[in-house]
Amino acid sequence: MEPVKKLTSSIAPLDRINVDTDQIIPKQFLKRIERTGFGQFLFYGWRFNEDGTPNQDFILNHPAYKNAEILAAGENFGCGSSREHAPWSLQDYGFKVIIAPSFADIFYNNCVKNGILAIRLEEADQLIQAGKEGKSAEVDLESQTVNCDGHTWHFDIDPYWKQMLLNGWDEISITFQYEDAISKYEESHV
Repeated sequence: MEPVKKLTSSIAPLDRINVDTDQIIPKQFLKRIERTGFGQFLFYGWRFNEDGTPNQDFILNHPAYKNAEILAAGENFGCGSSREHAPWSLQDYGFKVIIAPSFADIFYNNCVKNGILAIRLEEADQLIQAGKEGKSAEVDLESQTVNCDGHTWHFDIDPYWKQMLLNGWDEISITFQYEDAISKYEESHV
């Protein structure tokens, strides 16, 4: 995984609450076995019309948000089924940070385990508005701050998750840190 330390990006504003995982990545696109290639199906029911043409009214289809790496959304983001494909599709689309007042617990954990910084921030509505105004934000995981338009907000994150993201570790990477101890244990129990 790529380390997440400090990021400055435009903000894609998704001014919706209770966005569930089926809206993030519809079930008909869950046939892949690899983690890549899901970005093209992100928010498919909203991004595309029934005939497959882009829905010009959907925010992510506006050119200003084409390269946004920060998504600001409403409360209860990622609710619904526990599909790990939802964070995969967000990441494959290019998002590295998702900011919302609240997340479904399993979705939040899946984000962090896959290298996406999910930030619980009550003031996410202010970032949604800033995104609508074309502003950018700076997210600094080390100092646990979000800076935008002269405002600084602090966020909490579990120290374990923070270290994983700062170092670009997944759970297997953490296991490799104990490779010597594991080898010694295995040798002594042959």
